[in-house]
Amino acid sequence: MGPKARRLLDETLRFMAVGGVATFVAFVIFNFLVHGVYLTEDPWMHSHPTLAYVVANTVGMVISYRGTKSWAFKNRETAHADGGRTAYVAINLATMALPIACLWISRNLLDQDSAFADNIAANVVGLGFGMVARFYLFRQVIFSQKNYAPAALAGTTTMPIPGNSVVARGSNRDESGPPESDPGHS
Repeated sequence: MGPKARRLLDETLRFMAVGGVATFVAFVIFNFLVHGVYLTEDPWMHSHPTLAYVVANTVGMVISYRGTKSWAFKNRETAHADGGRTAYVAINLATMALPIACLWISRNLLDQDSAFADNIAANVVGLGFGMVARFYLFRQVIFSQKNYAPAALAGTTTMPIPGNSVVARGSNRDESGPPESDPGHS
């Protein structure tokens, strides 16, 4: 397996682990709000599953942001002044529309309101679509390849030189290196 494929696999597995923790938390909160504890007959938000989904996944989004930034894409820098927070929230809100749409279809078009139907629609089908979209968008928009340190030199017109400085091919060493000797002076 090449280094690019290995990096992609590592990032995918870490992203899925972080997403799994955030999804579990959101799953528990959503089911508590919409379906209550199995002995509760009147859950707080049974008739408002979309709002409950947004509340639960907002908590999951906070957990996911910390894990994604500090672990899943730990070797990548963001190109955003705010560390990618604004883009992260925008991407999460946009991709949250996918599971919400699946939940809405299940509830309003298919007339299904059981805990099983809600979870299949929102937390399996919709979340699967949303996860794929978020992974792609996070890698392309927030944690972009051009900012990945080991790959920053691959395929560019720069080359490393001793002393950890980088210069464009065909140019002289940068000013931080030792002064070049002038052949006219001894």
